[in-house]
Amino acid sequence: MAHLRFADPTWLLALILLPLFFYRYFGEQRRGRNSLRFSDLGLLLAAGPTLWTRLRHGLIALKLLGLACLILAMARPQAGRESRELSAEGIDILLTLDVSSSMEAKDLGSRNRLEIAKEVVADFIRGRQSDRLGLVIFAGESFTQCPLTLDYDILLNFVQNLQFADDSWDGTAIGMALANACNRLRDSQAKSKVVVVLTDGVSNAGELEPLTAADAAAAVGIRVYTIGVGSNQASLASPLLFGRSQGAEFDESTLQEVARRTGGRYFRATSQEKLQEIYREIAALETSPVKDKVHVDYAERFAYFLWPGLILLLSEVVLANTRFRRIP
Repeated sequence: MAHLRFADPTWLLALILLPLFFYRYFGEQRRGRNSLRFSDLGLLLAAGPTLWTRLRHGLIALKLLGLACLILAMARPQAGRESRELSAEGIDILLTLDVSSSMEAKDLGSRNRLEIAKEVVADFIRGRQSDRLGLVIFAGESFTQCPLTLDYDILLNFVQNLQFADDSWDGTAIGMALANACNRLRDSQAKSKVVVVLTDGVSNAGELEPLTAADAAAAVGIRVYTIGVGSNQASLASPLLFGRSQGAEFDESTLQEVARRTGGRYFRATSQEKLQEIYREIAALETSPVKDKVHVDYAERFAYFLWPGLILLLSEVVLANTRFRRIP
């Protein structure tokens, strides 16, 4: 956006003098201040006014326009172009996903839990702007798939290629997953450090209990949001699912306590729509305030009026002393 201003606007007051000059000039013309006596005006009257006679009043127009331009130049007109600087204090977020065999259940929709979770998490990633995001996966063990990054395309590629844990490391190690995510955030300088844990089972593997890991997270200022995935029917114990052990009863109370101890929140996703709503709510809770700074760089434009003003005044002087020269 272009901006215009005058650096010395006081000079603009001089413009009110120009109508006074105009009024004085035509007052003098009416009074016939400059006159010459002839014994016989017949020849002059017969000749009539010429084109140059009619244009003699153009001198005052040149003078007034020239003075107006010089006054505007003295007021120092300036033009500026606006530039905006957007900045935000980013948040560091570790997305922690359960890839155990129980995530193969199809109780949230037509696809299994992991496929739905991958789609919703991908939408969450696309909605961030200035935050560093990372990905931790877990089953019976925990692994960092992607460290904190601003390259969302790489992170999305990791999410899209997630697979179920095989039998060699199946299980649900919530405590180890949380500890792994917190370790990635421990040295972060972000104003807000967040872990989002999505799981569908009870912690049944790993050397670290979820609540112990929660206390460690709280000690270093990490907030944990926990999401329990599964319909009400699936929350009951089910010994076998697709030939693999689904695990014990859904441990909602532990996830609630993990969130409470770290200042986060617990959510329950019983459908794909509910899971989408949960991630939208987390996105709204964890926002980076954007600072909008407006800068305007001004450049001098007085030359656009100075040179035309000088040319107009010079033209008036030259014409007044040549073509429109008056007899004294």
